[in-house]
Amino acid sequence: MAAERTMEKEIGSFISTRLRNYFGKGPASVYVAVNSPFIAIQLRGFLAPAEKILLRQNEFRRVLEIRELLMKDLKPEIAMEVRKLCGFSTNEMYIDWNLEEQTGLILVVLDSGSGKGECKWPLEIDEHAFRDTLQQISDKTYKQPEETEIFWLNHRTVLLRHSGIFMKIEKELIKAGFSEELKLVKRPLERTLLRQLVWKAAVSRDVQEVFIDWHLEEDKGYIVLLLENHEKR
Repeated sequence: MAAERTMEKEIGSFISTRLRNYFGKGPASVYVAVNSPFIAIQLRGFLAPAEKILLRQNEFRRVLEIRELLMKDLKPEIAMEVRKLCGFSTNEMYIDWNLEEQTGLILVVLDSGSGKGECKWPLEIDEHAFRDTLQQISDKTYKQPEETEIFWLNHRTVLLRHSGIFMKIEKELIKAGFSEELKLVKRPLERTLLRQLVWKAAVSRDVQEVFIDWHLEEDKGYIVLLLENHEKR
């Protein structure tokens, strides 16, 4: 446990420093949750001065495009640091930003050799009610995932891995080269639907943040829900 805490702290420190170097301003805080094969890196208070100006001019898409370019360059550095700290290669990496809240999430998926940590359901969580709540978003988006896996990274961070999620028209848009346009439309829609769901019956807490990203070519995606702290209830 002590070694894991040290690794979380070192990953958080590295991410904060590198983002400051790349963007000119680092996040106000970084929170890291590790439960193999997943590393979820949550960022708060992250918005560069130049980005604030662009957002005031409603240039949301431009900010996202610039971030994507910078993170494309930074991803190999993150993967290298993760390998140095935990000894395993990065299999996949997903990123999502909530510009309005100045938050973000970097999800690192380690290779299969890293094994699987304990992802037990918290005692206070009603698993059946939780899955029923998730079903509501599938009903509203007209596509039932072929498979849904749920992983609890800690008491307030839950990760959902969906596969077989895209409708035929979405697959055609991806093939035609409209991947970014699809993400720009799909992400805020799903985030809004997830935030609107009534979660308290399932988790006895509100959902504080929702982060979403996809592997379009492999027809799968990840959703990370950050729950409200117990102390705030």
